This record gives sequence, C-alpha cells and structure tokens, in this order.
Amino acid sequence: MKKSGLLFVLLLLLAVLAACGSAESAEDTGAAEPEQDAAAETFTYESETGAVEVPTDPQRIIALTNGPNVLALEGNIVGIDEWTNANPLFEDMLSGVEIVTEDNLEKIIELDPDLIIAGTHMKNLDKMSEIAPTVAFTWGKLDYLKQQVEIGKLLNKEQEATDWVADFQSRAQAAGEEIRANIGEDSTVSVIETGNKEFYVFGDNYARGTEILYQEMGLNMPEKVEELALEAGVHTFSLEVLPEFAGDYVVLSKNPDVDNSFMETEVWNNVPAVSEERVIEINTKASTYSDPITLDYLLGIFEEGFLAGN
Repeated sequence: MKKSGLLFVLLLLLAVLAACGSAESAEDTGAAEPEQDAAAETFTYESETGAVEVPTDPQRIIALTNGPNVLALEGNIVGIDEWTNANPLFEDMLSGVEIVTEDNLEKIIELDPDLIIAGTHMKNLDKMSEIAPTVAFTWGKLDYLKQQVEIGKLLNKEQEATDWVADFQSRAQAAGEEIRANIGEDSTVSVIETGNKEFYVFGDNYARGTEILYQEMGLNMPEKVEELALEAGVHTFSLEVLPEFAGDYVVLSKNPDVDNSFMETEVWNNVPAVSEERVIEINTKASTYSDPITLDYLLGIFEEGFLAGN
C-alpha cells in the first residue's frame, strides 16, 4: 500500500476512536441527558382542582384572573383580562400585552403560553389545559393575603410573596395604631362608591382598601354598614339614605365614568364627614383589586388622608 493510502486509513481509524471516546465521556458525565433537564424545568403544583405540572420559571403567562398578583411578583404576562388592562395602576406594566378572554381560544393559542391562570367558573378550562398548564382559582376562596402566597407558590416565588405579606401587615397595622390615636378609637369609617344612579357601601373584604382599613388597621364601621354589608360584602342604597351609611370619616371610591353631580346636592354636603372635610377620595378604577400593588398604593393614600397635618 502506498504511504498516502496508509496515512488515510490511520487518520480514519483515529477519527472513529475519537468519536467513540467522546460518546463514552458524555455518557459518563451525564452531559447528554435532555429528558432530565426538561424534567427539572417543571414541578407539580397542587391546585384546588388537582395536581398540575407547571414550569418552574414561566415566561409566557396568560392571566385571565389574578393578573395583578402576578404583576406584583414580576411575572411575565403576555395575555390579560380586560378589567386588569383598564386599571390605571397597571398601564405601564401591561404595555404591549394582549387582552384575552376564555372564549378566544385562537388568541390563546397564538400567544403560545407556558402557563394559564383562570377562574374555576370559566368556560373552556379543559381546552385551555390542552394548550398549556392551566391552574384555576375560585374567587374569594382564599383571603387576600393567602391568595398572594398561593400565586407565589405557583410562580415558584413563595418566599418572596410570604415576605411581602409579613412586611405589609407590619406597615398597615403600625399605620392603624397611629390613625386610631389621631382620629379616636371610637371613630367610624365607611367606604362608599358611586354608581350611575346608586351607591355602594362595603364590608371588610371587598377591595377598595377595605381589607386595609378594617382587617389590618382595626378601624370601625358604622352600625348600619356592619349590619348590611359586613356579611354580604356590599350593600346598594340610594342618595336619600346616604347619611345613614356615612361614618365619621368617608372613603369615597369615586368612579370618573359615572355622573357625580350628587356631590353638589344638599344631602351630600350636609353629611358631617363632608362638611367637616373628613372625606378621602380614591379612584374606583385603581381600587378594585386586593393585590400588593393596589394595597401599597391605597395604604399610602390612607396614611396621608387620615394623618394630614400631623
């Protein structure tokens, strides 16, 4: 055999041996184990409807519910419900995010989610589960703090959520002590919202800051509010009886999209909280959730409103 032919055979043999050695090395070190790597990227979340295999670090979340809770934990949302999208507190955070509904499965597919958060009352949950891991929550089943921790568990950020809860309660309760000392332990506070032709007054767990005022700060409701709204959550009434529901202080959840000419009436202006300038206004559109972003925003308003001049 010519030297050139012998050299070619030797080179070919060395290449085969090198390839075999590389394969054995990869097998020994576990470098080529895609199935194990993929498995490490998910975990089993125990939802109220059963176990769901979810990503440990979801990158494309569709939040048909609990969007604000997800935003508070810096979850990457690609699809959101229309109500959260309309909330001015989340406008910047939701720039470029698509509005999605449970009925628009084509849009959900198009957004290519790796996690869907929905409500147990919603339609098409089974179909959504075929598109991506879907976790459903029942509204009101958990209190507002436990709900945030639960979203933390789902997003693999439980410690972050738990830390926020402890910090928020500490700040809100400290503010409550200062406010009660300033306005008097027996003073009452009512949370009233404007509608088109009606008004609403709220109990202690219906957003609008009610959880802060009553649960954390320990402020008092007027007897009429406690009687009609505490258990029900909300009570509807007309302008004529507004004085019966107004506390020593009124938190007015003012909807900018409705007729607010009631504020020019004698009924409103003769309410002691109004005539003595003990009304704290909040924007209805920015106050209908009980997530960390909303709660921190409202806590600041309440501290300023109740402690002004101190």
